[in-house]
Amino acid sequence: MSVGRGGVGAGGSIEGSALGENSRVANIHFHEAPAGPAAAVAWPVEIGPVPALASAFQPRRELRERVEGARAKGGTVVLTQVLSGGGGVGKTQLAAACASEAVAEGYDLVVWAAATEAQQVITQYAQAAARLGIAGGDPEADARLFLEWLATTSRRWLVVLDDVTDPAVLTSWWPASRTGSGWVLATTRLKDARMTGGGRTRIDIDVYTPEEAHAFMEARLAGEGMGHLLDAHAAELASALGHLPLALSHATAYMINEELTCTAYLALFTDHRTSLEQALPESADTEGYGRQITTTLLLSLEAARAADTTGFATTALRLVALLDPAGHPHALWSAPALLNCLAPEGASPAQAHKTLRLLHRYALITCDTRSEPRAVRIHALTARAVREGIPQARLPALVTAAADALMEIWPNPDEFHPDFAATLRANTDALAAHASDCLWDSQAHPVLGRAGDSLSNAGLVAPALAYWQRLAAECERRLGHEHLQTLTVRSSLASACANAWRVQEAVGLQERVLADCQRLVGDMHPLTLGVRNNLAISYGKTGRAEEVVGLFERLVTDCERQFGEEHVHTLTARHNLATSYREAGRAWEAVSLQRRVIADSERLLGAEHPDTMDARHNLVHCYWQAGLVEEAAKLLAHVSSDCERLLGGEHPQSLSVRTNVAYYCWQIGLVEEAAELLEQVVADRERRMGPDHPETLTARANIAVAYWRAGRRAEAVTLLRRAVADLDRVLGSGHSDTVGARSTLARYERELPGDH
Repeated sequence: MSVGRGGVGAGGSIEGSALGENSRVANIHFHEAPAGPAAAVAWPVEIGPVPALASAFQPRRELRERVEGARAKGGTVVLTQVLSGGGGVGKTQLAAACASEAVAEGYDLVVWAAATEAQQVITQYAQAAARLGIAGGDPEADARLFLEWLATTSRRWLVVLDDVTDPAVLTSWWPASRTGSGWVLATTRLKDARMTGGGRTRIDIDVYTPEEAHAFMEARLAGEGMGHLLDAHAAELASALGHLPLALSHATAYMINEELTCTAYLALFTDHRTSLEQALPESADTEGYGRQITTTLLLSLEAARAADTTGFATTALRLVALLDPAGHPHALWSAPALLNCLAPEGASPAQAHKTLRLLHRYALITCDTRSEPRAVRIHALTARAVREGIPQARLPALVTAAADALMEIWPNPDEFHPDFAATLRANTDALAAHASDCLWDSQAHPVLGRAGDSLSNAGLVAPALAYWQRLAAECERRLGHEHLQTLTVRSSLASACANAWRVQEAVGLQERVLADCQRLVGDMHPLTLGVRNNLAISYGKTGRAEEVVGLFERLVTDCERQFGEEHVHTLTARHNLATSYREAGRAWEAVSLQRRVIADSERLLGAEHPDTMDARHNLVHCYWQAGLVEEAAKLLAHVSSDCERLLGGEHPQSLSVRTNVAYYCWQIGLVEEAAELLEQVVADRERRMGPDHPETLTARANIAVAYWRAGRRAEAVTLLRRAVADLDRVLGSGHSDTVGARSTLARYERELPGDH
């Protein structure tokens, strides 16, 4: 074993040595006094110098309070603050503000030391020793003398160690104060356990809050007489820049130089043809940071690569950058598609996690499983900088791997996991936005259709409709009008139109798709059968009840022949046939068939599958129509409990069930309770579906009926008049819901006493 020069094994002194990262050894040292009389120290002493604060610097009072609070808890024991964060978040500026205030408050000594290397710290300590008159000429020995002085002096002092990149090399150079008169403040990008312990407290420095970002932009532009550049898109611009202090500084400087408003600069910045170096050029570095924005954001990347024992760091970072910056599930890194992308022979989930934590420690990403389903996050500008460095030849494989992995972890059905599903949809959108071409070959990647189905299943009517419109247009452009996938997406678009109660539009589109399917693949193709099912549902919404019964009877027969008696498509067709029986007034036939559907669904899909729950809910309606009120009430209680527990209170099925609970309440005389339930349902429907969705309008009409039965007749008439006008505008005067509401209104107006 070799021993370094001067070490214990080489016969060197063990005095002052410490075993362990945060060990402290207290020794009594006898030093020969310097020759000649020492000059008096001119207090205060500043070694550094402390960096100047940036233009329009934000005081970030909440962070300062956390710093002061953590420092105060240490009592007489030194407390080292470690301000941890990625590039450009303002760690150094916050430390500079603390140092400037220390000078202003009369601290005797303030030392500012760049800490990327131990030698930088030693040099500053030696310079401080010289200023204090305790230097002997050898820099390292002088630095040790300075540390001893800090430990025992009663003078107030602050030492700032800026940009610690390797805590191991600074182990023996952390100052201590046995008198409690001094403290240490460090900045680092590292999120490393070695930065804490030994009395050190880490305070995470994040980007500006929206309010701080706006205050910075306002002050910076006004300071240059350019306040007119701050317009209505200021908040949107700050958000696009990720509220990153460094990016805001560069952006406002660019705006000032070119006299661009927030709106104009935002258009430039979000143009996919504009690179970060063009939008935030080096010429906008008015504060003298000395690095280009991309360099600053990725400053830790080389160090991370050097510490990477798996060899996966670069690929992993690129994959994260292609996904939603707001986060994706950690489970994605257990998906075979992503593991195979990291290594041709396949990485293990443990290796993938190790790589993510490495990138986390170097502040390139955040990996925190406590934040599921958005456990893995990245700043939007860091992600953009990474994406701009991905070789074009590498991009398709990365995008395909990410899309395949999303499919692999996407639950089916996903209604029981709304937050997880929403996160997967957001990541699909991000992937398509960054590299749409890579998700299309001879057809669209399945994840694009899965995201649309997820929106529809969640009852997000307007977003689902917009999504299917975009995807249908893209299919037609890329694949042609008669490609089977184009027809499939157009069918989904038609269903989205029907869910939005744009029924005539839905019917027209479905009839065209059906004709194309019958011509191209025949009447018994699975796609054709699916379109026939959806068209029959839309016909039902136009009031063509008897016609719909015939359509579903033929569809059930064809599905049984094509798929078999127990296939899920056959089950769906039977469920819809039972619904059509009920809507045609054939209640007992509906009850009999729906009971069979429930039994088959429980056996084939499970008792808690959304389709099984929907079938039970439909049976409640069938029971009511058949006059089986007691059976309906008992089943409704069961269905209501399951929906709230499994789907949440705002899922469309839960809202429908709550409407039925209200209906049951007024049937048994609890009309005030019914009205309260319906008021909440309307509020939820308005928020989720919009104020003009027919189900919202129908629910509002139901409130009017509840008010009437509760004796609140004037309120009932006023509300029902509004509902009738809205139903007439949205559904038309001939729609059954409009006709029924108008008839009820006429009866109420006849029975309402007095002038109305």
